[in-house]
Amino acid sequence: MAKVSKNARVAQRSQNAGSGRDHVKVVKSIKDPKTGKYTYKEVIIRKDKVEEFFASK
Repeated sequence: MAKVSKNARVAQRSQNAGSGRDHVKVVKSIKDPKTGKYTYKEVIIRKDKVEEFFASK
């Protein structure tokens, strides 16, 4: 079985590097109208959907 060079492995990682960078974790605080307490909603979404997430109630 042949060995894979370190340079080949680095090149392989760079091809996959952008796959996880287009998602972000956002936290939204939501106030309960009855009690006044805050709850937090944590979601991992795509970067282009962030504005929509905060615009929705």
